Amino acid sequence: MKILLRLAMRSAWNRRFTLGLMLVAIALSTTMLLGIERVRHEVRAGFSQSVSGTDLVVGARTSPIQLMLYAIFRIGGATNNIGWDSAQALARNPAVAWTIPISLGDSHRGFSVLATNGDYFTHFRYGSNQPLRLTQGHPMAGVFDAVLGADVAAKLHYHLGDIIILSHGMGGMGLTQHADKPFRVVGILARTGTPVDRTVHIGLDGMQAIHLDWEGGAPLPGVHIPAEFVKKFNLTPTSITAVLVGLKSRARVFALQREIASGQGYKEPLMAVLPGVALDQLWDVVGIGENALLVVSGMVVVVGLAGLVAAILASLGERRRELAILRSVGARPLDVLLLLCIEGLGVMLAGVASGLLLLSLLVWTLGPLLAEQFGIALQPAWPAAGELQLLLWTVLAGLVASLLPALRAYRLSLSDGLTPRI
Repeated sequence: MKILLRLAMRSAWNRRFTLGLMLVAIALSTTMLLGIERVRHEVRAGFSQSVSGTDLVVGARTSPIQLMLYAIFRIGGATNNIGWDSAQALARNPAVAWTIPISLGDSHRGFSVLATNGDYFTHFRYGSNQPLRLTQGHPMAGVFDAVLGADVAAKLHYHLGDIIILSHGMGGMGLTQHADKPFRVVGILARTGTPVDRTVHIGLDGMQAIHLDWEGGAPLPGVHIPAEFVKKFNLTPTSITAVLVGLKSRARVFALQREIASGQGYKEPLMAVLPGVALDQLWDVVGIGENALLVVSGMVVVVGLAGLVAAILASLGERRRELAILRSVGARPLDVLLLLCIEGLGVMLAGVASGLLLLSLLVWTLGPLLAEQFGIALQPAWPAAGELQLLLWTVLAGLVASLLPALRAYRLSLSDGLTPRI
């Protein structure tokens, strides 16, 4: 075996240019395979951690997925709101540590508007329990203050002090504008990679103020309350969309969920959803994208292995004399087969190791840019157990693939090798 190893190394060194190109191809395939795998895991983790640290999401009774889609991802519409009295009763529950009331329904140039209070910036968490962070300005303090998500500020080129006009409702063109009550941008949030980036945040009092002279989704005819007079009115909301709830003890989460579902202590029927469970159910619905990434990963491996087989097969024509000479000096056909297998396995191992090194280098250099631009937080790390298993299968597949040219070499005749066709 030592002789075969030495022969394989010297043979590889003599064909270092060709094998070098093959190694580069395998390294790039490995980098793409692991890169896609890490992005896939990160996207799934980011999806499931769009909200973290929140024990329950409470809203009007509907399906859990619809409540999560609307309250967390700003997709679709709420079937009904819940009364402010119910939100206050929930906040007074002895098991509850904090609540974040949220109210949705308006928009600004295609981005959702979320009305909330200061507890949003104190208690809301995403990812691995990360708090929201302002890159510029401060949270809302006045009635007509607005804090923008990172995508809103970047795509609409907004800066602190800019004036924005909200639209009544969400979606398409032709929405009625709240032009008489403009908001001023007082803060811009750091990128989170969650729906927060695509949200305009205002205060609950601001949401109430712009609807003082509205009724039934339209301005009241002949009634107009100027922005400077809104503070003369009671700006406490009468209803909100949902409440994010944090508990003093997570052991109480199922008990409180049952209590809310029973309606005990509340004036209206409510529903409490565990965010993690609902997000997993939601991912199962939208997981077709994950399957697509898996298919892409598999295709990358197949293309890399096909390149390996093609390169070794192409080199066999050049090596027929070399292999025939080995046979003439006593090498058995099995030795020729093992020599080709060792060569293929060595190239695969070197290519996989180079691919891992290249991926770590790319993550180290481009990771901050990906996090800043796309919210995908890739960190340099040792391969996870799943990635190691994937690499093992890749190397084994490469070994099996190298058997094809090895078997062809095994069948080469001695006379054919010594008198090659021209």
